[in-house]
Amino acid sequence: MVPTSGAQPPHAQRSTTIAEIARLAGVSAPTVSKVLNGRTTVAADTREHVLEVLHEHGYRSTRKALKLSSLVELVFHELVGIYPVDILRGVQRIAVEHQVAVVVSESQGSQTPGRGWLEGVLRRRPIGVIPVFSDLSTQQRAQLATAGIPLVVLDPNGVPDDDVPSVGSTNWIGGLSATRHLLELGHRRVAVITGPKWALSSRARLDGYRAALDAAGVPIDPALIREGSFEIADGLTHTNELLRLSDPPTAIFTFNDGMAIGVYHAASLAGLHVPRDLSVVGFDDYQPLDRWLVPPLTTVRQPLAEMGAAAARMVLDLAQGTVPQPKRLELATEMVIRESTAPPARR
Repeated sequence: MVPTSGAQPPHAQRSTTIAEIARLAGVSAPTVSKVLNGRTTVAADTREHVLEVLHEHGYRSTRKALKLSSLVELVFHELVGIYPVDILRGVQRIAVEHQVAVVVSESQGSQTPGRGWLEGVLRRRPIGVIPVFSDLSTQQRAQLATAGIPLVVLDPNGVPDDDVPSVGSTNWIGGLSATRHLLELGHRRVAVITGPKWALSSRARLDGYRAALDAAGVPIDPALIREGSFEIADGLTHTNELLRLSDPPTAIFTFNDGMAIGVYHAASLAGLHVPRDLSVVGFDDYQPLDRWLVPPLTTVRQPLAEMGAAAARMVLDLAQGTVPQPKRLELATEMVIRESTAPPARR
């Protein structure tokens, strides 16, 4: 049996067989097997009923009952930019060491993959699944657990369930460090362009920003806080609006490097020079892109490749029956100071 943590239903105290599940669900054993393997030949209502019975009776597939392939499934909400490439690089490094392959899938911008994705996963029977900046529904998590496929969440959108291991970074410290760097240079009008409110990483970075201002005795101006969606266009649009304020910011901190590029563009269109007229700090440290911007971007390094490697190790440990310790892993962020920040110009 694949070990699970937390309380289990009374029925889970002993091994429940496919034959018993079939009897309880009023279907044949081959039908139960097809559901476990993600076969699409089972009617939707029958599949849902069988899954309910499997979950109710705490069924956990064994490797003997469901042979897993030598694959690790990595699912991104969107395959855009350098972010997924860096994470994939880390996962791939560990996969090569353990002689397993990596399958990459995308939920096409949706934070929760659709039903078709899960059916594909069950057919591929990977060693484990790593959702990146995505979330699985309660039913999807239950189906993976039922099939004996472990799950590790990387850069979670929210606080994962107690029994779901996760890997992230010290986002609060990153937000604090970036803002403190600008305050130490003398800036007092520091704007932020955040990620979406539903993203745990964005909320943590914003809390770090607020904590740095509070510690420095600088009042928080709501007009300087703009919500983005991690797109380059957000940096352009929000910077245009910020620069039109009666008291515009002298520095802008964006919650990813892509939006910082948008800030650069808006500053150029406004005839401003970075950092003489406007200091800019990003988040992620997309190398070598950030070093080749003009000027090179000051940013908070998020160890994306290391995060991918850590998640891969955890999911492989789970596949071997070892519960990773700690279950909540946060890797350190680091301030990388380049040439896009300077003391504010006198007005």
